[in-house]
Amino acid sequence: MTSVQVGKHDDGHEPGGQGAAGGDAPDRDVNEEGYERGLNSRQVQMIAIGGAIGVGLFLQAGANIAKAGPSLILMYALAGVIIFFIMRALGELLLYRPVSGSFAEYSREFLGPFFGYFTGWTYWLMWVVTGMAELTAAAIYVNYWFPQVPQWVTALVFLVVLFVANLISVKLFGEIEFWFSMVKVTGLIGMIVIGLGVLTFGFSSAGDTAAVSNLWAIDGFFPKGIGSSLMTLQGVMFAYLAVELVGVTAGESENPEKTLPKAINTLPWRIALFYVGALTVILCVVKWTEFAPGVSPFVAAFAKIGIPAGAGIVNFVVLTAALSSCNSGMYSTGRMLRTLADNGEAPALFNKLSSTRTPAFGITVSVLFMGIGVILNYIVPEKAFGYVVSVATAAGIWTWLMILVSHIRYRRAVDAGRLPASSFPAPGGAKLSWVAVAFLLFVTGLIAYDADSRVCLYVMAGWAAVLGIGWAVLKSRNPEVTERREPDFEQVG
Repeated sequence: MTSVQVGKHDDGHEPGGQGAAGGDAPDRDVNEEGYERGLNSRQVQMIAIGGAIGVGLFLQAGANIAKAGPSLILMYALAGVIIFFIMRALGELLLYRPVSGSFAEYSREFLGPFFGYFTGWTYWLMWVVTGMAELTAAAIYVNYWFPQVPQWVTALVFLVVLFVANLISVKLFGEIEFWFSMVKVTGLIGMIVIGLGVLTFGFSSAGDTAAVSNLWAIDGFFPKGIGSSLMTLQGVMFAYLAVELVGVTAGESENPEKTLPKAINTLPWRIALFYVGALTVILCVVKWTEFAPGVSPFVAAFAKIGIPAGAGIVNFVVLTAALSSCNSGMYSTGRMLRTLADNGEAPALFNKLSSTRTPAFGITVSVLFMGIGVILNYIVPEKAFGYVVSVATAAGIWTWLMILVSHIRYRRAVDAGRLPASSFPAPGGAKLSWVAVAFLLFVTGLIAYDADSRVCLYVMAGWAAVLGIGWAVLKSRNPEVTERREPDFEQVG
């Protein structure tokens, strides 16, 4: 098998011809991997914005507020800075060589075939378990209106609907994601504006107690101590999972050399507004001691404010956030499995595209695994969310580490004159990538220290053992797959 090539896919067909997907319409813009470039700038920008707003903020923040109080704001800000370093490193790689399944491809190129194989499968695992978490969260949100409906029923319905949408076309995925993200963004901005109104004018039933001093009035800014605040970083990092999704869209973006840098460069203000800003306003309006795990702090805050139907509207907003992330998970898992198959590291069936240029078989298998989340919601509905969040976080940290290490190796190659420079260089070069690596290793240490979350490291150890066995089998059956190969590519930008 060959690595991703420009101009020809591994089935031997030119992109515009009769490939695995059958004939293409004459006006269909198909990239070198056989995908349709169906994501326009509007959709890519909103996917990038939506990727920074997920269930980690809307649901899990309640538990983190109970652990850290107002200092959680600082943890989101600190983690946000590191995420920006990661995304700028990814951006430089994307404009050097934009491909779908980018993380696995860069790991394969700069660290070796095994790391590409391991990263691809681990990113697939991350999205499968994240999809389980999002389905669980969505079911919890629906219970707000319909407590008599079992969580597993709601999770199953959402799973099937999003699955069908992802099979139709990348354009439909992009459009659904655009409107999901639009609801999230509009809802969050509305919450911030209303919260500022309560603080400024004192209206609503929360007006008498709303004050900026709520950030430090109750046992200070670090009410549980700095150590307890740092322990929330593992949950905070889960909240940022999916920001790297813009990298997976590279191969299906109409104009990646323009849309990707813009999407990445807007990340700081998105984090400042949607995470730091929103949490600051919420914690000023409602005292941190009134929030509890398992309840969205935004829904709880608007219930406290007492605006008619306000809590229900916010609940709808956070429901779209969960469905948006699950939708993205289905999209990315299918592409990652196809990248693995393209390199001989997954069954060849995953390499096939449907008539609408979607990796339908990969999406279908991924959705079947996401269905385990439905089973968890049936067996242990009260614990399902916590079980999968820690595993998703560990898998996400591995993915980010591979992006950073690949970037460091790439910069070394550029400095040595072995590779062309990217048109979108990361500020600070490899130095900030080293800072981000150290931070992620620190968070991993926190996970290992916490008895409740360290189970995910055991899961990842088991996962590594399974992948190691798989690699040994691959090497014995087809040694060429496990050999380092130079990629064929065209520089973009």
